[in-house]
Amino acid sequence: MAPPKVTTTVNEAALEDGIAGEGPASASQASTATPSLVASDANSTDPLHRSSDDLPPRDHPLWQKRLANAVPAPLKRAWDVTVRWVKGPQPPQIYRVKPFFPRVQHTPIYIVNRIAPRPFHKFLLLVIFLAAWLAIFTTFVYKNSAADDILGYGQPARLGCGATYWSSGNGCGLNGNGCRPFSNATLAFRCPADCQKTLVLNPRAVGIQEIVYQPLVVGGAPLAQSPVGFKEGDLVSDTVYRGDSFICASAINAGFFPASEGGCGVLTLAGEQASFPGRDANGIPGVTFDSYFPLSFGFLSGTRAECRDYRWPALIPSVIMTALLSLFVTNPAVHFWALFTMLFWHVGLISDPPREGAPGAATLASIAFGRFLPACFCAAVMYHFAIRRSLTGLTAQFEKTILWLGPAWVGSLNNYTFDKIPIQRLTPHDLAAQPGAIPALIAIVGVIIVIALGQAWFFRQEGRMPRYLCVYGIIGGSLIIMLALPGLSLRLHHYILGLLLLPGTCMQNRPSLVYQGLLLGLFINGVARWGFASILETPEALLKGSAQGSLLPAVSVLAASAVNASITFNLGPLPFTWSTAQDTSSSAPSSSQDSITYDGISVLVNDVERLHLFADDINDMEASTDHVAYTTSTSVNNVSAPANLTWTWHRHHLGSDLAAMMNASSSSSSSSSNASRNATDAMFPEYFRFAYMTNGQVADYSQAGTWNENGTWTVMAPGPSLRKRGLVELEKEEERVKML
Repeated sequence: MAPPKVTTTVNEAALEDGIAGEGPASASQASTATPSLVASDANSTDPLHRSSDDLPPRDHPLWQKRLANAVPAPLKRAWDVTVRWVKGPQPPQIYRVKPFFPRVQHTPIYIVNRIAPRPFHKFLLLVIFLAAWLAIFTTFVYKNSAADDILGYGQPARLGCGATYWSSGNGCGLNGNGCRPFSNATLAFRCPADCQKTLVLNPRAVGIQEIVYQPLVVGGAPLAQSPVGFKEGDLVSDTVYRGDSFICASAINAGFFPASEGGCGVLTLAGEQASFPGRDANGIPGVTFDSYFPLSFGFLSGTRAECRDYRWPALIPSVIMTALLSLFVTNPAVHFWALFTMLFWHVGLISDPPREGAPGAATLASIAFGRFLPACFCAAVMYHFAIRRSLTGLTAQFEKTILWLGPAWVGSLNNYTFDKIPIQRLTPHDLAAQPGAIPALIAIVGVIIVIALGQAWFFRQEGRMPRYLCVYGIIGGSLIIMLALPGLSLRLHHYILGLLLLPGTCMQNRPSLVYQGLLLGLFINGVARWGFASILETPEALLKGSAQGSLLPAVSVLAASAVNASITFNLGPLPFTWSTAQDTSSSAPSSSQDSITYDGISVLVNDVERLHLFADDINDMEASTDHVAYTTSTSVNNVSAPANLTWTWHRHHLGSDLAAMMNASSSSSSSSSNASRNATDAMFPEYFRFAYMTNGQVADYSQAGTWNENGTWTVMAPGPSLRKRGLVELEKEEERVKML
């Protein structure tokens, strides 16, 4: 009898140094180095060689048989077809990147092997390379944080792009005393680059306007008359800015230094100004405000100093060093961890530091270290479950650098690469309020769906689709549960998007390399810049600074006199209790309180708090001041009732804040003389906003009502400030005001 025939399969691709292209390799090819023995005697009765068809059928439980019989035959056939399709072809086709021009792409590997033939030599070469990168990197970090003294003004203070002299709402206290001084002070300052990208995300009130999704800059046009104490040419562009303007964006608007470089200089406080005409310049829009404000500032001519922001010069050596490392390293672990570390620290200390107004590099390094260690844990998980498979055995050095490292830099520089997309925060509030956000979101979701379908096909070809359908089913179910949690809002930060989508790139083909690098870069930028922000946030924290949906004061005007330059308001009863359960028209977030007791009231005039009054204070107020007078009634038909508060405001005249500080207790004669003096002063419109207070915290301010120059009163629009409202919400607010 002839011996059984033996067949041997050899992987010819393994013997060739490269066939250009990329394609699937069958599972049999992956293990073809081992010969497979096939017996020629097909009729052998050896039980070890019996096929599955020869084995006796397995007996299934009775309940399983009944369940199978209950399923209609067409449905069973459809299910079987679906299962077979999802499992993919047999044998599975494993993707591997076969380099184009292999001789060229293998040249870096050949050079390294010639220079450092042994593992120890390679390790020593890597240490020298990383030491060189560290020396260059720390030099740029030092130069980026150091600044020389400005002659006569000292060391410049480091400001963040959102730094301002004035807090929103009543944050500066009564008459703005918490934000003094208003004039006769200077500040040497330093601004980082690209401050034109820092926008107001929650609306800010400027008179009757509400500013959102742009830098807060009020003013900027040259003044017809120089501010008091300054002559023409003393200030850059002969202009001043309202005190709540962003300082760095205002400096760019004035042309003090370019946005791309940042810079140092000296600003001076210019005190109260009568108006702030706006001007759009240097990519920064300037808002016009046609009335007075107690605090303004300008930039002193000739004080600009050299303190360049080195984020762009530092990017060049970082890109070169990371590209060299990617070209000459083949070990996947060394490649990943070295590049992850270099990208993280570049983002955290130079390109997008976590706190731009930090006093120096030491503070930035402390913050970055606190985020780097937990980020390494996440990176280890990503490497083990997704990235290692993509990089192992990949010898297409130039393709790896372009397709993986390039997108990683794009994601890491997210503050530059994706900043034009009109989505600041992925929340329902911002998507509805920001122009262009919804079309942009639809486009992004469409791209993600197309990419996901492509990746799903690749997983099917590799026979791994059922496993990843299970993984993303668990992820999707978890997100649905989070969406349903009461009192919490789901917030998908971009570092979370990187974590969630990276498992879908766990294969070695060219599209997966691109997606994987991009998602890793987004993770690095999100953590290094913002930290591990929570995926679940309360609506109050998410919309901090926006409208709370609280009750608004029902204010009416009792008298408005152009002759006496005064206006009297009826502010209603105080204190009183508001039942939140009965108010179904409110758009406020759900509250655990059934009722709220309002025991105080705050009034802003031209965005400066001029009345801060609690019910406890009413009985103690017997006198009137230069600007205000109070009258109360405490009983109705001998029944105790909340006091009904009226408030009189006298038309403001420039310089009266300073006079009030010099003479706090004014007599009635001075009050009348001030009133007569106001009548002869130039008249400006004044904008009033009213809000209740509870437990010392201010609720929503109303829209601005206007006391015009001619003494007439323009009623405020319904609804609160600091919120974008639709037509339906406005109608609800009108009904609510009428009911009150």
